[in-house]
This record gives sequence, structure tokens and C-alpha cells, in this order.
Amino acid sequence: MRGLIFLACLLATSSGFAQSDPAAQERLKSIGSDPVALRAAVDAGKKVTFFCTNCHGEDGISKTPDVPNLAGQNPAYLLEQIRKFGSGERKDAFMQGLIKVLKGDERIQVAHYYASIKVPPSVPDAALVPRGKELFAKLCVRCHGEQAHGNELFPRLAGQKVPYLKTSITRYRDQTGVRNNQLMAIATAPLKNEDITAIANYLTQLP
Repeated sequence: MRGLIFLACLLATSSGFAQSDPAAQERLKSIGSDPVALRAAVDAGKKVTFFCTNCHGEDGISKTPDVPNLAGQNPAYLLEQIRKFGSGERKDAFMQGLIKVLKGDERIQVAHYYASIKVPPSVPDAALVPRGKELFAKLCVRCHGEQAHGNELFPRLAGQKVPYLKTSITRYRDQTGVRNNQLMAIATAPLKNEDITAIANYLTQLP
């Protein structure tokens, strides 16, 4: 299983942003390397995201258990997900409609704004954390990182709410059509429901 997961990560890394907008990613990096430009982008992004607060909460900290935090995500990862919703590669009628009104620079500003915010960890079921840590180290760490902070290709999982994590992981495992991904299907295939709950409780308390 470890070999399959490592291969899956290699395949994901080799594919990289094959379907993304390289020019937008370059502009994102350029702004991120300039403190003055980054500050301006973050300030502008806060204004642009006023329509996101109803679901994702103030400063990207979700108001509801089944909606993800956007705060703390890698800006390149966020920008790619924005692009995917805008192009229809990720399906959600509400998100697609909102994102289509965002201009290119606004999308970059949104990504930098949410990436700039720290995510407060949530209180877990402490009894489940050790088992969750063990499973995460075995199945997830190669792609999502030791602290589950993700990177340009894989999302930050640290600090997400337990219900959102449980639902998402279960959908990947069950390949319901809502969350289908070959890499995640390989990683989550051996998980029982109680394993998923343990992983979610471990992740939610990570800073």
C-alpha cells in the first residue's frame, strides 16, 4: 500500500498544473515575492471576498461544519481550485456562478488573502487522535505533508472541521461521483468508517 501511495503522489506531481493557467500562477508567485504588492493583494482580496462569508465565514473560517475553511491554504492550490470551478472542472452550481464574475487579478487577490490567514485548530475527541495520527502518517503524509499543511498540489487539511473531513474522505473512498479522484481512492480504500473519524479528529486539532 505504501508503494501505491508513493506512486500516486509521483503521478500527481508529474502532472502538476497541466490543466492550469501558467501565466496566472506566475503572476501569483511574482506578487507573493514582493512584500508591497502582496500587502496590496491581500487588502484587495479581503474586499473581493465579501460574498464568500455567508458559507466560508469571516476570514475564511467556515461558519458551518460541512463547509471547508479556506484560510491557510497554499495560494497556488487555491488559485487552481478557483480556476477549476470557473471552468466547470469542479462541479458546484453556486460556486461556479460566483467565480465566473471574478476577473483574473481578483482571483489572485482572493488566493493571497485566504492564504495569509491563520487557521485556529478545533477541539478533537482526544481519545481518537493517536489512532488518527498513525493512519495519517501511513496513508496521507507523503502528499499532504507532516503537518497536513499541503502544498501547491495538495490541500491543507490541518484545522478543518471534523464533519467536513469525514464527509470528504468518505466520498473519496466510496467514489460517489461527488469526490472522485484516483489518487485519493488508492489512499482511502483501506479505511473503515472509524478510521476516517480518527483521522478527522487528528487533523482538526493541528495548527
